[in-house]
Amino acid sequence: MSSKKSQEQSGDIADWVRTKLWDQVPIDIGVIDSSFKIIEANRSFTRTYGQWKGRFCYSVYKGKPEQCEDCPAVKTFVDGQIRVTEERGQVREGQQTYYLVHIVPVVRRDGEIPYVIEMSTDITQIKQLEQEKRVAERLAAVGQTVAGLAHGIKNVLMGLEGGMYMARTGIQRGNVERMLKGWKILEEDIARITSFTMEFLEFARGRTPARVRIVEPNVIATKVFKLFEDKARLAGIDLSVELDDSIEPAPMDAEDIHTCLTNLVSNALDACETSDELERHVKIRTTEQGNGFVFEVSDDGAGIDYEIKKKIFSNFFSTKASKKGTGLGLLTTRKIVQEHGGVVSFESTKGEGSVFRLEFSRSRLPRLESGVEQA
Repeated sequence: MSSKKSQEQSGDIADWVRTKLWDQVPIDIGVIDSSFKIIEANRSFTRTYGQWKGRFCYSVYKGKPEQCEDCPAVKTFVDGQIRVTEERGQVREGQQTYYLVHIVPVVRRDGEIPYVIEMSTDITQIKQLEQEKRVAERLAAVGQTVAGLAHGIKNVLMGLEGGMYMARTGIQRGNVERMLKGWKILEEDIARITSFTMEFLEFARGRTPARVRIVEPNVIATKVFKLFEDKARLAGIDLSVELDDSIEPAPMDAEDIHTCLTNLVSNALDACETSDELERHVKIRTTEQGNGFVFEVSDDGAGIDYEIKKKIFSNFFSTKASKKGTGLGLLTTRKIVQEHGGVVSFESTKGEGSVFRLEFSRSRLPRLESGVEQA
């Protein structure tokens, strides 16, 4: 191929890139200046969002009258870093949409950043599929749980019958001690049925986190530590907390995350109580990880064998004694974490202990409603 022909082809490609690619790519591209006005956009952007000239990006993307909280474009204007984030907005018809946006700075030779380019890809269908998958998994687990719940309540009813018999015969015989023993059995089993029912309703309820505030993850971990501190000491278990001070505040339902950590720490203490070791330890730990953070609860208790690992998140299952566990704690924990865009993972070795992690990505955390302040 001649040099002249090669140059002509390169020129054709360059011309096509300059004149055609901008409007041919199947993603929405907008150019935003430092006042956050959109000064240029491609054809796909116009089809998605409608009229954009002279309008602010937050008005076009989300229909908001003022700049978004924790705006990633603001950060890119400051530090010149490329960012990738998931956002929720609305298209020209007002329909809610989710999109993945890449934010790229336009940097002049003197280091000034007059513009950022936002390239957005609609991921609404993916988010809907994720939600449908979560709902399907929850409903499948609910179906399995109903069977286990019926079996559990049947066992409790047998206990109630025994308690009624003891209380009744104690009254008939004038034996106060026997009557009180039967009454105590009744109280314990009624409380257990109540616990079954309430935890099952909480697990089955489909919702998004309702009390989202800007909270300190370390504060939640500290509260859970203080909640179990005395119980652990009385059981002869060393409970400790290790906090990563670099973790920034995050939008979360603090009560729900507190519930998750409570479930994990309670399980860890129970695992240590069944261990034959003289020294037993449980640690609550927080760490910053990439664009997110992790809550971790570790113990050196009894551990979990292979068969139990396969069941631990899949159905109505508990490793605790019959009077202590409902089998819904970890299912509820996983549901709450998923509602916050996070994942639950664990490692365990029979006889050596377990480590459970709640991992959260900041880009997937629930969004704050406008006007909500830090808790």
